[in-house]
Amino acid sequence: MHLSPRHLLQVLERHPPSSRYWIAYSGGMDSRVLLHLCARLARETALHFSAIHVHHGLQTLADEWVGHCRITCEQEAIPCHILRVDARPVPGESPEEAARKARYQALQSVMAAGDVLLTAQHRDDQAETLLLQLMRGCGLPGLAAMPEYASLPPGFVLRPLLTQSRDQLETCAREGKLAWIEDPSNLDQGYDRNFLRHSVFPLLETRWPGLTTSLARTARHCAEARDKLDELTEVWLSQALSGDVTRLDLTVLREHPPMERTMMLRGWLKRNGLRMIPTRQLDQLQTAVIQAAADRNPRLVWPDAEIRRYRHTLYLLIPPLKPIAPVRIDWDGHSPLILPDDNGRLEVTRSTGCGIALDQWHKATLTVGYRQGGEKLCLPGRPVACELKKFLQEQGIPPWIRERLPLIYLDGQLASVAGRWTLAPYQARPEEASLGIDWKTGSERITAKAGSSVTGHTENHDDLLQ
Repeated sequence: MHLSPRHLLQVLERHPPSSRYWIAYSGGMDSRVLLHLCARLARETALHFSAIHVHHGLQTLADEWVGHCRITCEQEAIPCHILRVDARPVPGESPEEAARKARYQALQSVMAAGDVLLTAQHRDDQAETLLLQLMRGCGLPGLAAMPEYASLPPGFVLRPLLTQSRDQLETCAREGKLAWIEDPSNLDQGYDRNFLRHSVFPLLETRWPGLTTSLARTARHCAEARDKLDELTEVWLSQALSGDVTRLDLTVLREHPPMERTMMLRGWLKRNGLRMIPTRQLDQLQTAVIQAAADRNPRLVWPDAEIRRYRHTLYLLIPPLKPIAPVRIDWDGHSPLILPDDNGRLEVTRSTGCGIALDQWHKATLTVGYRQGGEKLCLPGRPVACELKKFLQEQGIPPWIRERLPLIYLDGQLASVAGRWTLAPYQARPEEASLGIDWKTGSERITAKAGSSVTGHTENHDDLLQ
């Protein structure tokens, strides 16, 4: 079948319209065909297309490729944007994964809400992806391979050539007398995908002609089954989630058998925009975290996030929290204090009768630290001093928040806990000038309201975790 702009238009019309379509343009044959089809469609319709070329800097010819992409975009009357990225892998990361991550981060950086990114993956790519996922022991989501249309915040990604073969694209390129780049790394069979493409698939197709078509069809069937299971999982998941999608109710989760719990955990991570963790780590989450003894506060950590358990709730923290160093910091009491270890900042606000009395604040030497153990609280409305540790447990504050709560000292004496609880000796009288303290974190995952005090009741800790 001849590949034409009409095919591209039919695919675009299957999905919500966009005011702007971005073309992921590497300069290779596949994306060159996509660029050509988009250019022809732009001349026939009111659709707007722009191309993006990501300069990875990994090939000696990378600068020449930039020039080629600019020229071909100019020939097709498509605006061209060049993005330079650092695609070097970090320890433990494969070069392919590092390049993929850098490329998509760059592409997403130029997209606005509702924009659609067009990529040139085709049917052969889909078959290779399915086989790679099978080799890795992936479940149904992995075997569904690449969807035609998916979320890519702040917009979406669309693969309009996914039903076309590599041979069909090459025919289109040669009939259109298109020039493209041949990336020498595509011949390196040290990469798994290249090994499949050049050594495995040609051999398999001598025995099973049309194999790529069959595998792509299998991926489509898996995607349909996955979508149905996702719908069911969403129903279960909605029962275990409250207003905060980063918290999962363990009581509800435990009502389900292990297989359904695994589906809910996968759906939870997906709902929070995270890539799926390996099955081994999901199993560890089930055994070492969910099923740990009631007096434990276990956690599972990986580079993108961490999951912690406290009482009857699982908490998802993105990214993982950095450890807090046991330091004591001097503060002038006027300018915002930036706390180390990404623990946010402290700011002061003038008020009346709420927080620390202003005259005590001005005449004291101010320092900020963290719990060391043995701290005592004497709070308004409480006749007896109590241990800070025990008090925070009463308040239902998770352990990882307790260790991050900044403690404000006046002349070496504890005066306030994160600006939320002011000790009685420092609490301003109702009509007295005072200062409230705001503890603000950059991620807004950990916050505390300013100038609060406690009168003996146990508060909900929802306002401490975001």
